[in-house]
Amino acid sequence: MRFWLLVLLIPGVVFLLVVDGRNDYRALDLLIQDVYDDALLEPAKVLENSIEFDHEGQLIIDPPLYVQVMLESHAGNRKYYRVEEIAPVQSALAGMETRDISGQTLMGMPGLPRPQRLPLVEGIPVLYNAMYRNDEVRLVALWRDLHYNGQHRQVLVMVGESVDQRLKTRQEMWRDSLFRDIRMVILAVLLVWIAVQWTLWPLSDLRREIRSREVDDLTPLDQEAVPKEVIPLVTAINHHIDLSREVLNRQARFLADASHQLRTPLAIMRTQAQYARREQDVARMRETLDAIIHQLGRTSRLTEQLLSLAHASRNDPTPHMPVDLAALAREAVLLYLPLAREKQQDLGWVDASAGEGRRGKDELIWVLGSDAELHESIANLIHNAINHAGVGRTITVSAGSDGEHAWVSVCDNGVGLEPILRESVFSRFDRGSRDKKSQSGGGSGLGLAIALAYAQRNRGTIELQDGDPSPDEGVGLCAMLKLPAYQPETEA
Repeated sequence: MRFWLLVLLIPGVVFLLVVDGRNDYRALDLLIQDVYDDALLEPAKVLENSIEFDHEGQLIIDPPLYVQVMLESHAGNRKYYRVEEIAPVQSALAGMETRDISGQTLMGMPGLPRPQRLPLVEGIPVLYNAMYRNDEVRLVALWRDLHYNGQHRQVLVMVGESVDQRLKTRQEMWRDSLFRDIRMVILAVLLVWIAVQWTLWPLSDLRREIRSREVDDLTPLDQEAVPKEVIPLVTAINHHIDLSREVLNRQARFLADASHQLRTPLAIMRTQAQYARREQDVARMRETLDAIIHQLGRTSRLTEQLLSLAHASRNDPTPHMPVDLAALAREAVLLYLPLAREKQQDLGWVDASAGEGRRGKDELIWVLGSDAELHESIANLIHNAINHAGVGRTITVSAGSDGEHAWVSVCDNGVGLEPILRESVFSRFDRGSRDKKSQSGGGSGLGLAIALAYAQRNRGTIELQDGDPSPDEGVGLCAMLKLPAYQPETEA
């Protein structure tokens, strides 16, 4: 950043100073030209006013002494002048080309170059450059009509000087201006460099702080130590640090949960295997192997749930596509029918909207989401109901839509769950109260957590409500998955 700031700023500043210096040079050149031209015009005007008729009708020139002094040549500033009478007299000199006229010198240097064309107005000077005696000179010329006792005379006055003094003055002033501009460029570049260094110093400190941190240091960066223009960047970095901390914490929790949950069943199976190896009775050995197989099944289910929870807790975006929620629910019911029959439970599907006239029997319930993740969420709700409702209970799965939300409910008439515990059971490894646990089929306490995580990844939620009346005068539990409804576009 520092390099590009200097690359962008310094050439721009230098270019502006160069352009400004060039404009100053032009203005200075015009000023010098005007000053010297004004000084050249004054003796020409005085000479013009010094021409008059004598009593015999002849033209005489009697310039003041100070004009004579002004017309004297000095080293480096040679003066030239000439006053000539136009003969023959022209009808009009205004704008006339000088090659078409002739005249005689009354005063000054003969052969002094005339302007190419005379001024349009009498007494108005014209300025021009010419070469005289191998000397470049700057001249001023003006003409005048003279009348006396019926006589008409015309005169042309020219005054010039060499340009050496002008060039010397111009070079000296240009040299001073150039040195001044160079100093300004150096000063501007230095100030720009210092300003960039000083402005980016907090970023350098920020870089040093980040590079000096340990790998596992995820504390937020201090926003007070940077300019306010950089605060949005620091805020974004802190947000990324928070996300990274959350990911690492989630991974740490997963590793801790996995090690905690898998350590016990693995230790049990190891003990059972050692016992079976020592056992001489084949029947008891078979019982021990059956227990190991049962424990392997529970451990396999726990491992699958841990992996599902890790997948559901990721922050990667979920691909959303139209999904028939009712079809997913029916598939999940068919998947868990064998497990429900094993526990002597009545697991069934009920079309919640069949008799309400809102849709036909085979009408679909559309939502936007991932079919695999939504199926996993519904499957965990059904498995949780089978695992905790109790032997011989009834579990009813249904789906419906009210136009705004689509839902799948899994209701049972089992032991239920106290309202005060319904929020906490979504935490991992929370199985409800001890008395409920003793009546249920156990479990790892991950089913509802996985179901909720998948629901939230698909912009949904899960609500726990009272279920169907229980045979023991209690009330069961109803878990409802709710998602925003989707109306697919249909062809006209």
